[in-house]
This record gives sequence, C-alpha cells and structure tokens, in this order.
Amino acid sequence: MSTFDLEVFAQTSNHYELRLSADGGPPRTRNLDGVAVDELITLVRHDYSTDATAQKVYGATRLAELGTRLAEFLDGDERWLTPMLAHPAGAVLRISAEQRLRHLPWELLAREGAFLTVAGRAPLLPVRAVGEHAALTGPVTPGNRPLRVLFMAASPEGVEPVLNFEAEEAAILAATRRTGTDLVVEESGTLEGLRFLSHDYGPGHFDVLHLSGHATTAGGQPVFLLEDEYGAPTRATADQLAEAMQGHWPRLVFVSGCLTADAPEGGVFPSMSESLVQAGAPAVLGWALPVGDVAATDFAAALYQALADGGSLDRAIIAARRHLFHDRKSSYWHLLRVYADRSPLAPLVTPLHTKGRKRLQVRAADQQFLDPQTQLSRVASRAEFVGRRRVIQRCLRVLRQPADTPGAAQGLLLAGMGGLGKSSLASRLLERMPTHQRAVWYGRVDAIRFRELIDKVRFDDPDQRTEAAKLLDNEQLPLPIRLRYLLDVDGPLGETPCLFVFDDFETGNLDTRDDGSRVLAPAMAEILPALLAAIRDTDSPSRVVITSRYRFPAPAGTTLAVAALETLTPVEQTKKIANLTNLRPESTINPTIRTRAIEAAAGNPRLLDWLNRIVSDAALDVDGLLTAIEGEAERFRRETVLADNLLDSQPLDLRRMLARVNVVELPVPAATVHALHPHPDAAQHLQRAVELGLLEEGTDPETHEPRYFVSNVLHPLVRPLLTDDEHTEACAAAARSLYQLWVLAPTPADGH
Repeated sequence: MSTFDLEVFAQTSNHYELRLSADGGPPRTRNLDGVAVDELITLVRHDYSTDATAQKVYGATRLAELGTRLAEFLDGDERWLTPMLAHPAGAVLRISAEQRLRHLPWELLAREGAFLTVAGRAPLLPVRAVGEHAALTGPVTPGNRPLRVLFMAASPEGVEPVLNFEAEEAAILAATRRTGTDLVVEESGTLEGLRFLSHDYGPGHFDVLHLSGHATTAGGQPVFLLEDEYGAPTRATADQLAEAMQGHWPRLVFVSGCLTADAPEGGVFPSMSESLVQAGAPAVLGWALPVGDVAATDFAAALYQALADGGSLDRAIIAARRHLFHDRKSSYWHLLRVYADRSPLAPLVTPLHTKGRKRLQVRAADQQFLDPQTQLSRVASRAEFVGRRRVIQRCLRVLRQPADTPGAAQGLLLAGMGGLGKSSLASRLLERMPTHQRAVWYGRVDAIRFRELIDKVRFDDPDQRTEAAKLLDNEQLPLPIRLRYLLDVDGPLGETPCLFVFDDFETGNLDTRDDGSRVLAPAMAEILPALLAAIRDTDSPSRVVITSRYRFPAPAGTTLAVAALETLTPVEQTKKIANLTNLRPESTINPTIRTRAIEAAAGNPRLLDWLNRIVSDAALDVDGLLTAIEGEAERFRRETVLADNLLDSQPLDLRRMLARVNVVELPVPAATVHALHPHPDAAQHLQRAVELGLLEEGTDPETHEPRYFVSNVLHPLVRPLLTDDEHTEACAAAARSLYQLWVLAPTPADGH
C-alpha cells in the first residue's frame, strides 16, 4: 500500500498550513482559514461523541455527512484525495496534526456517500502519527512460524460492564484455527503478572499484546483499569505498562475496550493508545467511544485471522474494519483507531505453507481429559470454558509459587460437588501454564498405571526417557527415592517442569472411614506422598493437581492447597448460557421450557450442558419435556451428588444446618452460618460438610474470607428437614446476621 503523510499545523492564530507528501516525496502545501478549522471541530464535537446518536446507528445519514465534510477539508480545491484513491491496493494516510485535529474521526472520510475506509476499491487507512521516530529501526522480517499473541483481560470487581473476555479469546482461536495461533493468556489481570510473563518469554517472543478492558482518565491522564491480586480495580498509566513490558514491545498492541482511543478534552490530552506509542509501542489499536462486546470480538477475530494468514498489518486492519461494516453491519465499524510511529506496518508472520515454517507447539489440554470408554473429552474446551476467574487466579498463584518459599504447596486440590467443573478448571490451568509438561490420569491409579508417566511426558531427548523408565522400573529402590532422582535438577525431569494431574480422584483413590471422612487408598497412599515429598525435597517447579469431590488430609510433611469451586455466579451463568444453542436468549425453544431448564440446573455447568441437549428433543411434547428435565435433574443429583447415600449418612444436626443455610440464595460468611446453626458442634459440622462436598466453600472477593453456600441442587432434599416455622425463623436469623455484617459493620478489603 502507498503511504501519504498529512501534516496540519497552525502558522498563526488565524491560519493553518496543510502539507501532503506521497511515499516520502516532496510535499504539496496549501493554507486554510482558522475559522474553517474551528467550525469543523465544533461540528464533530456536537455530532460525534459518547452522547450523540448518529454514531450508534448503522448507516446513519449524519455520519456520511460528517465524512463528506472531513473529505472536503482534506481534498480542498487541489483534489488531494484523488492520488490517494488512484492506488488499487489502497493507501495509508498518516496524519500529523494538533491535538484537536488528530482526534477527529478520520475513519468516516466519505465521497459521494461511500466511506473510503471500507471501500471495495482503494481503501484508505487513517493512522494517527506519533512522533518522528521508528521503534523498529532494522529490517522488519516476518516470523516464519504461527502468530504469537499475549492476551491479558482485566475484569476488576465492581467495574461495569463485565467483559466477556472468554468469548474474545475463543473467537480468536476459532478464527485462526487453520493457521494456528500461539495464544498465551495472562490470567491475573495485574501489572505484576504482565511483567513476569513478558520477562519469562523474553524480548521479541510475542507479535501482539492484546489488552482487553476499560480505559478512563484521571486528571486528564489516560489510565487502563487493571486488577490487584484480589481482583479489585487499580489504575495503570502507559508508562507503568511500558515498565511492565520492560520496554520490549511487540509489533502490535491492541487495547480492546471502551474509550481506549478517546482523547480527553477533545484531544487536549492524549488517549491511552497514543500514550502507549509515546511509551515505545510501534503500533497501537484502540476504540474511540464505547464499543459493544460482540463488535470488539468480531473485529479481533477478523484482525488476527488476517495477521495469522501472513497479511500485512495495514491490510489486516482494513479487512477487519470491512468485516464489521459489510458482514456484520455493525454501528461500531468506524470507532477503531490506529496510532503508530514511523515503523512499517508489515506482516508479522509468514503464510501457512512457507518453506521451513515452524508448526504450532501448543496442545489443547481438553484432549488429555478423555473418557476411557468413548475417548471423548469430558471437559469444556478452551472455547467453551467461562468464568472461575478468581479461582483460576488463586490456583495459578499456588502453582507458580517457588517450592522453597514459606508456605509453598507441592500440590493443589480442586474440590467441590459433582458437575461444578473441577476437571474443566484443571484443564484450564494446564493451558495457562504452557511452560509445563502434562501428565493426566483419570480415576484409580496404582503403581502400574503411574509408570505410564514416561509415555505422558515429552522428554528433551530419548536418553532422558530411557533413564526415567529405568528409574520407575527399579523396584529395588523405594518409590520416594526413585522420584527424587527423577525430579532432581540433574535427573531426567530436572529441566522439564511438569503438572501431574489426578482427575476424578475419588474414584478408586480414596477409602471411606466409619465417620464418613476420606483417606488415601493403599495404592495411592504409596504414590501421592512420595511424589509430593520429591517435589518438596528437590525444589522442583513441578506440581500435583487433584480434582476430587471429597477432601482428605494431606500426607504428613507435605502441603496441599485447597481450591473450592462454587456454583456459577449469575454473571458466569449468563456467559455460560450464551454459549448454549438451546438455552441462550435468542433460542427458538419455548421460553417457559428454557426458564425451567435453567432453574433446574441451579448454576451447575455440567447440568446446564446436559439440559441444553434435552430441550432440543423434538420427539417430546411440552409436558413430557418438562417432566424429562426434572427427571434428568433428579438422576443427575443422585449420580453425582448423593453417591453412596452421602447425605443420609450424616448426622441429623449437620443436615439441619444445611437446610438452614439453604434459606439464603447466595454465599454467606461463617458468622452467618453460626447464627443460623447455634449448635455446640457447629464448627465440626461446617468442616465436615465442606470436606464431603455438601457445602460449597469459596472466597469472598472483598473480605478474602471464606464464604459458604448450599447449592439449590440440594434444596428438595434438605427443605423437608425444617418445619415452616423453622424455615421462617432461619430466614429472620440470616437477615439479622447479614444486616449486621454487610450494612452496619461492613469489612473493607485489605488496602482498599
């Protein structure tokens, strides 16, 4: 594409000079009355702002009129647009102007009612030029490999609207499936997380940094809303982001979120996107005004598809904008803005079949969680997984904590009731730690199955695999010693960190005591303590991940951190339902049936998937379908929650505690549980119910203290344990306790 440079600057207080040069040639100049500039700026401020209606309507006549005025301003009597539109491949228009002019919506440039930036022929790409330097000083050559994207979504607690960043990630992966994209996700949403990940991969590794979130201004300075370690909002300036990246910017930064390209005070202050270029990023994309989640996701998917195919950056942006305009008929098509220094907008990677092109090394973790009978994945794929953000963040902190630091855990136990997504969460964690090899076992594991380790892990060379096999087969040495040699820094896995995953651990790996508690079965009582101790003794970065409905004591001398899963929150459930063909709001299924199915699932993700399939059965009439839903829900409950008559085997007082806590339809702190259950053994009942998975234990995002919830799945089983009067009394006790805790004496989060 040809490049045109447009400079607009004030010669005097009343006159402006415009200069236009093509591909570095001599400039053409002309003068313009300052009154005309002021009139244009005033017009745009009135008709193109957050509160204006024209920019919210696809095909609005007023936008075409604004675009025509902008084109007339640029064209002049000398017809400057004509040479730009004469290039069939299109042209890049680099705009250097004072703040107010740079902030004008040049993306609306129009002639004869047609927008030039999405034209079928000779499209224009306006680029707001920042400075005279180029961050990329040497020859710019594309990587002969798949596209590499560092993706970080910031979704702080209490910030609206809540981002559907999972859909954005999934759309990028789907759009680039043919060529493949190495999409590394920074899950914490913090500056520290960005700093560590950027450092760990080193300069030049990533082609793109994709930041999904919101920008705002503080005293005129643009800031990006990130998270602290507890998920509370915190602000980051462009300089702080640059410091986190240690100055090693990728070729493209995309700050995908509302107002990330909005310049405060009509352009007096730079936007977040412009500030990032000033901080050293070669090219930055952002949104000038509030943008819808769907449009932002559609644009990102089209952009990365073009880039992953080997397209140049300028043509990829044009293609993505055209996709919004022509294919999606989106009213947001013109809001995307490009800021860049003098670096070339060249391809980031080579096309798919380029000779010597490297293959994608990333493996989808869901294919390692296969049903033994059907060989189908039992977990949500990377594209289907939603929610669990805070749990994921806590789990990753555990898994990444150095083994030699105080309180470090050698393993992580993902505990919770059936169907809450423990295995899917484990799969997600594996994908969030691409630096670790994966060894996944399902169900019962004994000494013979554990030796499958050598086939599950990819060793750096064949000799290491042979050495590992000899170690595991050498029964002359106790297993703890064999595993220490295996994980030692000079051992076969010394330089290969691993995640050892024991999925569905309650099946065959736990025995039940007379009191209902669980302990390790004999075979696992030999394996797990030895593996955890070997990680501890060798300071290995490897870790153990266990998914289990039931909790159990950690082996002596080792540490297992526990992460408890709760029922999906309303926001998480909304995201989940949006991915389900028959339960989503736009489904053609009878709304009454949809509502009954969603209520029957009670926030259980696996049950939502199950019922999503049931409601599409055309062979059932309405009454039969409702009955089927209820029947399937009951069967689901029996098979996954009430196995071995777990609830019936518990003391009556413990069951009555569950019934009382169940009157509150949201997680409550421990103090409220005790207020509802003033029993001498309340603490023991609480602990036992959590251990057995009958009571969900989560973490309050504000107080960071435990909170408890009885899933509605158990409601029909525990409700009969209370009389109507007792139910009313429990409601009153809960109201009094929560009023005291949440209204009269709220506890602020640490440091906020």
